[in-house]
Amino acid sequence: MNMDRRVTVRAIPQPSEINVNGNIFGGWVLAQMDLAGADVASRRAVGPVATVAIEGMTFHCPIEVGDVISVYAKVTKTGRTSLTTFIEVFAERGIARDIHKVTEGNFIFVAVDENSRPRAFDE
Repeated sequence: MNMDRRVTVRAIPQPSEINVNGNIFGGWVLAQMDLAGADVASRRAVGPVATVAIEGMTFHCPIEVGDVISVYAKVTKTGRTSLTTFIEVFAERGIARDIHKVTEGNFIFVAVDENSRPRAFDE
């Protein structure tokens, strides 16, 4: 299994997550991406991490009720205390399960200690 890029979160959005346009609320999507990014970042940092920034978000198409989403995340850059993860979200739609790339972005996390202060980790 390639651990460089893997499905980190799979979810089925519910009708309670729709926005005024009838599509899934962007904040719900960002939350799923944050969970996925934190998972791969904490594995790499071998401990807890905190989100410090989101860069370069691009929404390609909306997520619809009934879609099954897959969130892929991989660490693309490491610093002394921080990690950047590239996250992509794909939706499987309809009976044919057509796949649509719905969004992507870079999330930056910092490794934290027991006092929620930045900590260095081995690269």
